[in-house]
Amino acid sequence: MEPPNFEAAICDFKLGRCLGKINFIFINKKLCDMIFYMNNYAFIDSQNLNLGIKEQGWKLDFKRFRKYLWEKYHAKKAFLFIGFVPQYQSLYTALQEDGYILVFKPTLTLQNGRVKGNVDAELVLHAMIEYNKYEKAVIVTGDGDFACLVKYFMVKDKLLRLIIPNGNGYSALLSKLNPPMVFMDNLKDKLERSNRQNKRGIS
Repeated sequence: MEPPNFEAAICDFKLGRCLGKINFIFINKKLCDMIFYMNNYAFIDSQNLNLGIKEQGWKLDFKRFRKYLWEKYHAKKAFLFIGFVPQYQSLYTALQEDGYILVFKPTLTLQNGRVKGNVDAELVLHAMIEYNKYEKAVIVTGDGDFACLVKYFMVKDKLLRLIIPNGNGYSALLSKLNPPMVFMDNLKDKLERSNRQNKRGIS
């Protein structure tokens, strides 16, 4: 997903400033916010997101979620950390078309048949590799393994929002930090996938 282009607005702002005409930019506060925060990045723990939504009995529309991340938090890029399973290639293509940057982790098949792909290290690593390229971070997870990253970002004033997939099932380690949080329990009406839609979520 390509975010709206605000270069012209920024140029007009600079020109208006030179002319001493800056009041117009405050007419639309939302536009001002988007210009200021237009370079935020989202880092998404897909496994925790998927399980958290499933536990609530609904399915996430990933296309709507990508749009939400842009419109609400101005996330120019959204990194989705996900275990790679060859037979899900069509799913990965659909997610890329919806605007996600996929970061794959090799998976292991457990004795019970469950596929396991731990993305924790990759998410933390990419958040730090990209650190100087974005203004603020939006982290999507309820996993306490990310508490150290959340705490560090809070100290550095780098965390815009922590989005918790399931408000009834997230780590106390995150809760103790008291970060700025949003619970996806309250977003079902906006982000639920319709039964009439083609499958474009993680099953």
